[in-house]
Amino acid sequence: MTDESLVEWREWGTAAFAEAQDRDVPLLGFLTAPWCTWCDRMETEGFGSPMIAANVAEGFVPVRVDADRHPAVRERYQMGGFPSTVFLTPDGRLLSGATYLDPEGLRSVVERVREMWEERGSDAGRVPRALRDPDPPRGALDDRIESHMAGQLEVSFDEQYGGWGTEAKFPLARTVEFALKRDRTRALQTLDAVAGHLADPDGGFYRYATNRDWSEPHYERLLDENAALVRAFANAYLHTGDERYRDVADDAISYLTTTLWARDTDVGGTTDLAGAFAGSQAGEESYFEQPPEDRPDGSPGVDETVFADRNGLTVEALLWYHAYTDDAVAREYARTALHTVLDTLEREGTVAHHEGGPEGLLTDQARLFRALTTAAQVLGGGRYVDAAVRVADRTLDTLFVGGTFLDGPADDEALGLLDRPLRPIDTTVEVADALVDLAGLTGEERYREVARESLEAFAGARDRMGVDVAGYASAVSRVVSRPLTVEVTSEAGSDLHRAALRIADHEKVVVPNATLDGETGDDDGPLACVTLHGERALADTPAELQRRVSELN
Repeated sequence: MTDESLVEWREWGTAAFAEAQDRDVPLLGFLTAPWCTWCDRMETEGFGSPMIAANVAEGFVPVRVDADRHPAVRERYQMGGFPSTVFLTPDGRLLSGATYLDPEGLRSVVERVREMWEERGSDAGRVPRALRDPDPPRGALDDRIESHMAGQLEVSFDEQYGGWGTEAKFPLARTVEFALKRDRTRALQTLDAVAGHLADPDGGFYRYATNRDWSEPHYERLLDENAALVRAFANAYLHTGDERYRDVADDAISYLTTTLWARDTDVGGTTDLAGAFAGSQAGEESYFEQPPEDRPDGSPGVDETVFADRNGLTVEALLWYHAYTDDAVAREYARTALHTVLDTLEREGTVAHHEGGPEGLLTDQARLFRALTTAAQVLGGGRYVDAAVRVADRTLDTLFVGGTFLDGPADDEALGLLDRPLRPIDTTVEVADALVDLAGLTGEERYREVARESLEAFAGARDRMGVDVAGYASAVSRVVSRPLTVEVTSEAGSDLHRAALRIADHEKVVVPNATLDGETGDDDGPLACVTLHGERALADTPAELQRRVSELN
């Protein structure tokens, strides 16, 4: 056994697939990630075995894939976790696969797949069901979708430990946010469990817990999952005013703006800050299992890759935190990261996943789009609306096909199963939410109609939906009932605008610097117009604005 892999890895690309065709052997794909300690363990212990490495070299074309940098490969080939070891025909169909394998398990699987190939060859390859029949069941949108999901919150909830489910516990930030408006007690119980078990004492959140009682966490810390929880805790503070939730969010933001701040990127924004947020930090058990005072010098490694989708989600979270608290640090880091991504990864509405990476993927388009609509609401300024329109229109032109959003642009020359589109519900929800925001910001109903059509694509399966896709029900509610909308005639940052942002409804839309035809306030001062359930009311002070919202609810 050695302390490193002995396999001569190829990169995912045409050369590896051509080699597999020429040799008439399968590909062995090893999907890993910079934050994945079990990936490192399998690579050194399993692929560091001379016997296993020799078998791989003789019978396969080995391809190592950074799943963070190749999300389209990840979505089609990962086996439910990382690492993922997948065996493919030379044209990319699936032969077999598994997650982590110890050396003996890996040796056994390698031998079994070689035997399968010798007996059946390419005939053993298959296309996963999600790619064979990718069209979701279309249906009408109505309030039964929200009602069904509210029922699922109760049915699936773990009353003893908090969270949903009775096995491994994931934070499910979007589920928490759906529950904050509809089942607040369970939402807060879950956040309390997350704060008690997944929040690191030095800030930031671990990915998930292995056990039902939130014990034995996986310590890796990913930017997007931390950002989603920052937003959830910030929204809990908005709804409750409880400083505990603000404090947890603040600790996580301190982690994001220090450990996960990538300073060596191009300068963005107009402040002294430069850079954007790094992708992840590895979860080394020997480090994180120790109390902070006993941890060794030198924290686990950080992947400083700036990903557009993860930065978009982080910008959104920090801007909402700033909106609720006036925290200037969150605002400036969010603004700087947003400008950096716009300056370095976005061109004419097309967003690159990372510098030099794949372009036009739905996850990057959606999350940058949502960051821009949030910036328009919180910071104001025409630049953000213009950029949101640019990204939205390019997304609709390239990825909205047959009434659904594809996860990436069509490419007949794509390798393996990448030529088969996926229609992801979670990312569709993110686009739909941003489209609803943009409709409110611009007054263009076409964006709301696209949101409706894209969500209708999944409505036929509403009775089978579980709490893991609760964000879908939130987005449907915003389309069916229309969100609370507050148009404010003053600039962003005014007392009236700040009061609008702090209305206890995180699904609202706030439009600063709005024009209200024929409406004026006392002494021609700033005015807010509240629209909810088809009714409108005017207010010219923060206190009156709160009263008007209460009257319409």
